[in-house]
Amino acid sequence: MLAPLLFVWPISIAITHYIAYSVAGFPYDQSLREQATAIGRKVSFENGKPRVAFPGPARAMLRADELDSVYFHVLAPDHKLIAGDSELPPPALATPVEEEVGEVYFRDAEADGRDIRVAYLYVAEPGMPRERWLLVEVGETLEKRAQLANKIIASVIVSQFIIIPLAVVLVWFGLSQGLRPLTRLRERIESRSEGDLAPIAAPRVPEELQPLTDAFNAMIDRLRQNMEVQRRFVADAAHQLRTPLTGLKTQAQFAMRESDPQALRHALQQIATSVDRASHLVDQLLSLARAEGSENTQQTLSPLDLDQQVRAVVEDWVMLAIDRQIDLGFESGGPGITILGNAFLLRELINNLIDNALRYTPAGGRVTCRVLADDESARIEVEDSGIGISEQDAAHVFDRFYRVEGTGIDGSGLGLAIVREIADLHDASASLGPNRAADGSPARGAVARVVFPRHRPAPPPEAPSPQQQRSIPLPLA
Repeated sequence: MLAPLLFVWPISIAITHYIAYSVAGFPYDQSLREQATAIGRKVSFENGKPRVAFPGPARAMLRADELDSVYFHVLAPDHKLIAGDSELPPPALATPVEEEVGEVYFRDAEADGRDIRVAYLYVAEPGMPRERWLLVEVGETLEKRAQLANKIIASVIVSQFIIIPLAVVLVWFGLSQGLRPLTRLRERIESRSEGDLAPIAAPRVPEELQPLTDAFNAMIDRLRQNMEVQRRFVADAAHQLRTPLTGLKTQAQFAMRESDPQALRHALQQIATSVDRASHLVDQLLSLARAEGSENTQQTLSPLDLDQQVRAVVEDWVMLAIDRQIDLGFESGGPGITILGNAFLLRELINNLIDNALRYTPAGGRVTCRVLADDESARIEVEDSGIGISEQDAAHVFDRFYRVEGTGIDGSGLGLAIVREIADLHDASASLGPNRAADGSPARGAVARVVFPRHRPAPPPEAPSPQQQRSIPLPLA
């Protein structure tokens, strides 16, 4: 705040100097006006010849000034001196151009090396041409004006010497008091422990800091959500990995005690199977953590052809379906079915839907993936002819680690939870329910659906019609 004040102060002094000289000059100009008018009244004409009746006492009174020198003269049209002082310089133009008779005007001049202020007027008989007008001038040096202006400037500057330091002190005091709530807020934040993620209490925050506090609380809330996701992931991973790792340890100990090669081979086969299960569980946990983390970060969603995405994923599962003796098919919805999505997460969603269908479909069954669309939405359907699902279980299969009892199928219980997380990220809805025939009657198996909002790209600008086009004539050489 001090730097702008120091910058503005010289400008203020310059403006004060200009105003002070204008104010100081006004009363002295009025005095010169009266003197010039009084001398003009002393000029008369007899038979066209000018006469100046200005007695000595009047001249002595005119010059009775202790500080300034006063000059006056009466000039003929050719600047010939009729009466008065020759030291007073005449104007540059001998013939008046715009001036009127009897009107007092002012100009600045120099006499005896000193600046003077001159009041002048023209005197003439009625009907006399401009070339014969007489000029009456009264000039005065500027000493009294300068002294008065200096007094005005001094009074203003002295007051500024008092006001500006006082303003600096008041500004410092005001800013200190105004920033005290910010200081208390900073101290409150610095005194927090590393694990304290509670929001700042709004009632104790000044109104000016409320937007900052709201933004800080929003950031704390996002940080708390991320930490909860991490804690939940660590807890889930520890809980789910404990069982397969314990099984691996038991099978390894059993293998170490075996001496029969056939029994040892069987134990190693069990270990390999357990490793595959643990590896699949780890992949599922990482996919779930990635999907949950995407909800708390701004993911870039771009237009994707849903039909192409599903077709590419189905092709990756064909060989595994053949090994399991399952008929895996794909029904295309046609080109132009576009959604806004993340390609990597969308493939993860389709992978989990197909994996879940293949796991619960016995050999000789079938799994069909299809893409459907209407004006407002696009959806993926994965239909299988497996063991099916009840309405009660369908309401919970998207929960983490939920397993339908009595199926005898190995799994982590995370596949459909990952589908739900990725669907939420895409503003889509996911469901799994019993399969039904075309007439609505119950059918074998289950069908999973994910419904996305359909994205329609903006149409390209239309080309102008021939009637709208116009030819532009080229200039000829």
